[in-house]
Amino acid sequence: MKVAEMIGEVRKIVESWRKEGLSVGLVPTMGYLHLGHESLIEKAVEENDRVVVTIFVNPAQFDRAEDLENYPVKTEEDLKIIEKIGGALVFLPDATEIYPEGFNTVLEVEELDKELCGATRPGHFRGVCTIVNKLFNIVGPTRAYFGEKDYQQLAIIRRMVTDLNMPVEIIGCPIVRDEDGLALSSRNARLSADKREKALILSRTLRELKERVAEGERETSKLIRWAIERIEKVPQARVDYFEVVDRETLQRLDVVESGGVVAAAVFIGKVRLIDNILVG
Repeated sequence: MKVAEMIGEVRKIVESWRKEGLSVGLVPTMGYLHLGHESLIEKAVEENDRVVVTIFVNPAQFDRAEDLENYPVKTEEDLKIIEKIGGALVFLPDATEIYPEGFNTVLEVEELDKELCGATRPGHFRGVCTIVNKLFNIVGPTRAYFGEKDYQQLAIIRRMVTDLNMPVEIIGCPIVRDEDGLALSSRNARLSADKREKALILSRTLRELKERVAEGERETSKLIRWAIERIEKVPQARVDYFEVVDRETLQRLDVVESGGVVAAAVFIGKVRLIDNILVG
């Protein structure tokens, strides 16, 4: 496995693979890898001849300075994980390599970024689209892999690729959960044992809401009201948003239909967690 810090080095390596007719998978990450990231890399290794994993904590997608400052880092451990799974190249740039002096160009997908996380984290998806577009341009992958836990992000990236005719296939991979149901996230590291137990209310509420839909309750306003009340009964839990939306357009649904997704963001103390579940 090779580790590159410069864009030119990445391009040179990938170009040599391309001359051999090899397919290239890309897994963009911000590091602090967990089993969810590992599942993306494993899928990419399974489906491609070579896999590039990027580790870059993108400052442009953080709306709160506190989150950026507290983002956990364990680069050496991450590199060992990637090598063990079978990654061929890790792109490990610093911020000045990605955003040189005078950088003044951003990419934004309109409409899809107005709801859910986009409504409460202004500029977040502009930062996501800009960095993902740059990584696509640097690596030129055959396929790129993203987790379905960040459902809105996945929908926006798919829209961006379609709208701009980008020659890359976007692969969405299932949410990976701990045994107790908590969706794996780098942010979980900031939860104390007590708060981690409280955080389980999110995944439990999503599962029970899906059961209510299966039993015949389809009016989303009732389902959302029930869910928010249930979550906020837990001390230190506060709902940022809780919505039932169309899987492609992300528009709110008044009635649960096939093609719906329940997406939620909840603060447990100061830690913001997201999760979702398909319904209908």
